Amino acid sequence: MIQRTLPRPDRRSRARARRTSRILVALAAMAALLSVDLPDALAEPPLGVTAQAVPDTTADRVGALFAAGLDGGHSCTAAVVRSDDRNVIATAAHCLGALDGALFAPGYRDGKTPYGVWQLTGTYVAPDWADGGNPDDDIAFATVAEVDGRQIEDVVGGFPVAAEQPGDATVTIIGYPSSEEVPLRCANSTTLFSETQRRIECPDLSGGTSGSPWLVDGSLAGVLGGYEGGGTVPEVSYSAVMGDQAVELYREAAVTN
Repeated sequence: MIQRTLPRPDRRSRARARRTSRILVALAAMAALLSVDLPDALAEPPLGVTAQAVPDTTADRVGALFAAGLDGGHSCTAAVVRSDDRNVIATAAHCLGALDGALFAPGYRDGKTPYGVWQLTGTYVAPDWADGGNPDDDIAFATVAEVDGRQIEDVVGGFPVAAEQPGDATVTIIGYPSSEEVPLRCANSTTLFSETQRRIECPDLSGGTSGSPWLVDGSLAGVLGGYEGGGTVPEVSYSAVMGDQAVELYREAAVTN
């Protein structure tokens, strides 16, 4: 009988096998770790923390306002809201001046305008703001011209407008500091500073974030502005409460007669 002898595994093969086993164990552990921690890594920042806004359908409806063309730098923020003619944006009244050269760029990032540049064509501000700059009326709306036969809401969508939000509502703010070329995002619970002003604590919301939408469950409940022009320190911001006057302005801008 011929005896068959199994080949003796050499030491290098055994070492390779051990290394392969260790690698597989490490990969399995990594996969398990990622399966637990990955959602946390992608989660929104904690309340009260300001970070760059990730591009998504919400951030894309928010854009930078340029008072005198793109070369002049952006000085405020605005957001697209729903309207019959699909051409209305919301911002702070103190952000709206002369229309000549005034432009809105939704989704603006690093000098790029992925959703086009839109010329402002009309403004809607409260009489008390126009006459005396009443901070309780520092919410305004504007219309923009169509581009290539399309309205702005057809391109990025728009936020519904919601009045009468509770004083302690959790608000998400997305805005463009003048010193940044990307939008920042912060969410936090709010308090009523007065019957007509809402207050939030979010760091780094400096000049240029005026007009930033205050979103409650995806609806616009105010804009950064109002008391002290929206705040004198980057850590604390204000918005006029969306009251009857602001709702009437919105209807004037948004509803086709």
